[in-house]
Amino acid sequence: MNIKANTKARKPSTKQRALEILRRIKELYPDATCSLDYETPVQLLIATILSAQCTDERVNKVTPELFRQFPDAAAIAAAELDDIVTLVKSTGFFRNKAKNIQAACRLIMTEFGGEVPQTMEALLTLPGVARKTANVVLANAFGIHMGVTVDTHVKRLSYRLGLTKHLDPVRVEQDLIKLLPRPDWENWSIRLIYHGRAVCNARKPACDRCILADLCPSAFNAAAHSPAKKLSTTNVKGTASKKLLKSVALENDIQVT
Repeated sequence: MNIKANTKARKPSTKQRALEILRRIKELYPDATCSLDYETPVQLLIATILSAQCTDERVNKVTPELFRQFPDAAAIAAAELDDIVTLVKSTGFFRNKAKNIQAACRLIMTEFGGEVPQTMEALLTLPGVARKTANVVLANAFGIHMGVTVDTHVKRLSYRLGLTKHLDPVRVEQDLIKLLPRPDWENWSIRLIYHGRAVCNARKPACDRCILADLCPSAFNAAAHSPAKKLSTTNVKGTASKKLLKSVALENDIQVT
């Protein structure tokens, strides 16, 4: 009895696709390193806090003078808050950032002997620090991989690539941790950020020149690029409130009407 061979190609698993995506972006972006400028762990911590809803390029223009005047946690802790505010003003949300930076440095001085802590649990006790910032600091300052950094690019691309069904950064991180080798957790994020900026734009992804298109369920499918989400500013009062809403929407790829 002749049995015909099943010639239908087997669909790769999500993990297989993730590993192939990782292989390709490693080749495309071989020198993926943290784009924030810093010399010490506390400087990286401060730069990462400043990078929230701000470009790394802008942060790198601000931090040279900030670190010249206040090079370590002790100096930041003892500084006049208004001096810090003035120096970080161009990064946006500058008052909250300045307060968090100083409060974090004061806690570092009083609770951690002047050194940035090297555990996720301890870092999360610092004002202005969530998992994203903690992951960046642990991986780049200490070579400790405790998770995957999920910013707006990583969240958007992971969703488009079908590696997660979630938009909450913590749940996206949990999905990626299951798919990727631990040593690649941080560089995965950096490479995906590079790819998000260069190719997989939030508004108009360049699928025609993307090396991941054959692995991407969203390629050439505008409706699948991100979930249908809209926010209306109609009932939002005040210019500042509307600007904040639009900023949050942009961070999460939400259309504002």
